[in-house]
Amino acid sequence: MMTALAPGFLALGLFLAAVPLLSRKSTPARSLLTGVSFVLLLRYVYWRVTKTLPPAGLTVDFVIGYAFMLAEAASMAAVALSLLFLSRTIDRSAAARIDGRATDPAAPLIDVFICTYNEDRSILERTIIGATGMAYGNYRVWVLDDGRRLWLRRLAGELGCYYLTRPDNRHAKAGNINHALRHVSQLPDSPAFISILDADFVPRPDFLARTISLMDDPSVGVVQTPQHFINPDPIQTNLAASDVWPDEQRFFFDILMPAKDAWGVAFCCGTSSLIRYDGLMQIGGFPTDSVTEDYLVTLRLKERGLRTIYLNERLTIGLAPEGLKEYITQRGRWCLGFMQIVRGRSGPFSRTSKLAFIDRLSLIDAFMSWAAVYPARMLGLVVPWLFLLFGVKAVQANLGELLLYFLPFYVWHGLTMAWLSRGRSLAMMTDVSQLIAAPAVLKAVTTGLLKPKGHEFKVTAKGGERDRKFVEWPLLRLYGSALLITLAAIAYAFILHLRGDNIAYGGLALAWSFYNAFILTVVCFVCIEQPRKRKAERFVRNEPILLRQDGRSHLARLADLSITGARLIDPNPPAIGSAIECKIYGRSIAAVAVRRTPDGFAVRFEEGMDTRVHAIRAFYAGEYVRAYRGVRAFPVGKALLLRLFG
Repeated sequence: MMTALAPGFLALGLFLAAVPLLSRKSTPARSLLTGVSFVLLLRYVYWRVTKTLPPAGLTVDFVIGYAFMLAEAASMAAVALSLLFLSRTIDRSAAARIDGRATDPAAPLIDVFICTYNEDRSILERTIIGATGMAYGNYRVWVLDDGRRLWLRRLAGELGCYYLTRPDNRHAKAGNINHALRHVSQLPDSPAFISILDADFVPRPDFLARTISLMDDPSVGVVQTPQHFINPDPIQTNLAASDVWPDEQRFFFDILMPAKDAWGVAFCCGTSSLIRYDGLMQIGGFPTDSVTEDYLVTLRLKERGLRTIYLNERLTIGLAPEGLKEYITQRGRWCLGFMQIVRGRSGPFSRTSKLAFIDRLSLIDAFMSWAAVYPARMLGLVVPWLFLLFGVKAVQANLGELLLYFLPFYVWHGLTMAWLSRGRSLAMMTDVSQLIAAPAVLKAVTTGLLKPKGHEFKVTAKGGERDRKFVEWPLLRLYGSALLITLAAIAYAFILHLRGDNIAYGGLALAWSFYNAFILTVVCFVCIEQPRKRKAERFVRNEPILLRQDGRSHLARLADLSITGARLIDPNPPAIGSAIECKIYGRSIAAVAVRRTPDGFAVRFEEGMDTRVHAIRAFYAGEYVRAYRGVRAFPVGKALLLRLFG
């Protein structure tokens, strides 16, 4: 066993010795680490193909073994492609700037489209208030209401923006945007750029000023910015890990998108983007042949010589899916839309597309991440059962042999991904998120490839009541059953029906099954939705603010803050019901003292529209979304153990 472990320890030692000498921004350094990972991957795959397959023949071992090998090989090909793209990165923040256009009424006109269908008033109000308060000299805000709601028309007028609706909901979000494009094209002053905001994404004041500076290059068709979220996603919430583990999208937006941009293959993600109007009109507006119309915008613009670039700055703040059902629906829609792209005229194998080789390779990378990784992960649950329960040897190797060939790659690759992502990629958490989305993804892959047309756009629901515990029973039944089968298989093979084969090959199946059991246990806990008691996220602060009451001013310390109220540390708290003026981030906000606390008091911001405008703009201008500069494995593991056994 020590001989089998030695290469893994060697990989660990070499990595720890090399990393202090390397920079994450250096292409040679990134290429070195990803290159070694690729070589170790090839070593493992060669061994897997040449030494572990069952003998050819019409046997169950042969059929299952080759099927699993092909699935694993496809998954490893996806890993290899991801390593290629992660070998570079780029940061465009130095090129972005704020210049005179931030206040110049003669600056290029930007039309900001807020796309909405069924979102709550509180969500839309925040977005409209943020959008109408941006620091840019010449822009218009349009609310594109596919829900045709009278109260939203009134709200748009009250907040000083335009309201637009249409007689039908044809082509969903893409159709809604295209209807607005036709409308603004007929106005005397058509825009130079279009900015897209989803209904729950509140822009920061400098969103337009920062992104438009990158449009000075006429070859740029889209400037995409990341999606950041003010609330934890369901995995963070249900595992009580939001303090130590970032939302699942952080790896994609913080790490993968800058890497794609370095290769020239960044893509539009819909919301939080700025798009050149002329280019958009040249391609006929947003494409409607995929439910992920945003990715297609990039591909169609690329065919006309306009590229998408990525500005990795927190310039908008939105809502992550608040429930597991919404989380799964969103991932299923993304996967379905991509399968439609693969089958369409802008797919990676299309003969009519003018896309370059690197664009097609990027599409293949995305396709493999959906169509290869998820099936292999699901099969990885089943293969150990087949050996422990029925003696099916799909993998003809023992644990020592696996450790000898797989462990060096696993150690080096895991550490490389953790280093490149500053901890945002941990194998254990990746497995959890993949299993949660796997049923929806596998369904989307199948239906999208076999029937690419005729699918409805499924909106990710945001808002609503989340104050009760809820169980996502379909997932819990699936993975709870998988957990019981895994534990039963272990008990059967090593307690009830111990065979000689178990001694030779059972170590691999046993270790594999124990790992699967742990991951399945975590997934089952994720399926139990935890209640969210606050409708507005509250953030801990520690900074002085100015209070004014009855003509007198004094300083207090801000302890926590939301868009609806705050808690203040003050040795001389006012009486309950007192009217107070709080100055937060340069904005005066009217408030009422509502309760005493051991070290101060709490206030509720007044309900008037003027007060809400000031409160929302002050809140979203602040740095309230947690920045995960680095994520460490130990606190994440501790949080999981506390959730499972605490």
